[in-house]
Amino acid sequence: MSRKSNTRAAQGSGTIRQWKDGRWEARYTVGRNPGSGKQVQRSVYGATQQEVRKKLAQLTAALDAGTYKEPCKMTVSQWLDIWVAEYLGGVKPKTVESYCCQIRIHIKPALGAVKLDSLNTHAIQRFYNSLGAEREGKPGLSSKSIKIVHGVLHKALQQAVALGYLRFNPSDACTLPRVERKEIKPLNDTAITKFLDAIHGNRFEAVYLTMLFTGMRRGEACGLTWDHVNLESGTILINQQLQNIPGQAGAFRLMSTKSSKGRTIKIASAVVKVLKKHRAQQAEARLLAGPFWKEEGYVFTNDTGEHISPNTLYHNYKRIVASIGLPDARLHDLRHSYAVAAIKSGDDIKTVQGNLGHHTASFTLDVYGHVTEEMKQAGAEHMENFIKSVSDL
Repeated sequence: MSRKSNTRAAQGSGTIRQWKDGRWEARYTVGRNPGSGKQVQRSVYGATQQEVRKKLAQLTAALDAGTYKEPCKMTVSQWLDIWVAEYLGGVKPKTVESYCCQIRIHIKPALGAVKLDSLNTHAIQRFYNSLGAEREGKPGLSSKSIKIVHGVLHKALQQAVALGYLRFNPSDACTLPRVERKEIKPLNDTAITKFLDAIHGNRFEAVYLTMLFTGMRRGEACGLTWDHVNLESGTILINQQLQNIPGQAGAFRLMSTKSSKGRTIKIASAVVKVLKKHRAQQAEARLLAGPFWKEEGYVFTNDTGEHISPNTLYHNYKRIVASIGLPDARLHDLRHSYAVAAIKSGDDIKTVQGNLGHHTASFTLDVYGHVTEEMKQAGAEHMENFIKSVSDL
């Protein structure tokens, strides 16, 4: 649309003009074309002369200070595609799959069409709020799920800042809903006794016992290899896990652990005994399988030496706990059960943290703090009984 023919430049600027549709335009020079030597000009627009004058002043100041950034023409959707394709090379495949899922289902539909450099905090906050809102009678996302979406968007925008596409990360100032930590449900002593009775003779007995008495995650147990087990010293090195290959149902490969850091744990003598017995049974299975045995070095295998599927292990576990009246028990609860038992038996939090592979002891305390509080209360009651036994207080 052409400008008004009789519109003169705004007083004192010489570069601000008004269009027939009422918009105001400010033109500014960013440099010269290296080939032709001609000035390279850009425009900004606004609803009022005051608005474009303010924008022009900011741009001029940025040019003078050497902090000016060329306007980014990419949309949020285009940048997310670039980020996933070019900047996630060191990220685990399953994590990349999770990122892509959040982008496809949540971020792109809401923000994909927005120009990257036009994305602001308020728009992102409104997006987060909408994720938690009820829709068509269905509950919104949980606080934890919203935090996961935020984590993906924040990482992508932070990379855009590093590359100069954005001056700052607009998601930094957003307020996220508080995540309420779900109550953990470890098996109590009675449930553990029932569980041990139920798995006796089960084909996965050894792996369940190892998980329950070491705190290993399901993927870590399924990915454990004999070269990481030292039965003489009673130690296990945990630095890998068996993980499904994204997009390939039933296909697995070894990856680094969740924290990407290895840890060596000291195991109880009873666990050493379980693993020695299991190794002998595996040797018998190898002889029975003969040429059909596939030697891959896994500790826990099927009848032909291949790793066991974490999914198969899970479904077998659910059948077992249902049979003893605990249908809601999760396989991960074995890990919680180990942690609680370790703390109650006197292990310090730092030791438990190391065995579980948590980043910090404070995280371990945050998850299992109720156990230490119960122990403190029990300790106070023991002291009270002692005081009464030796005094009239």
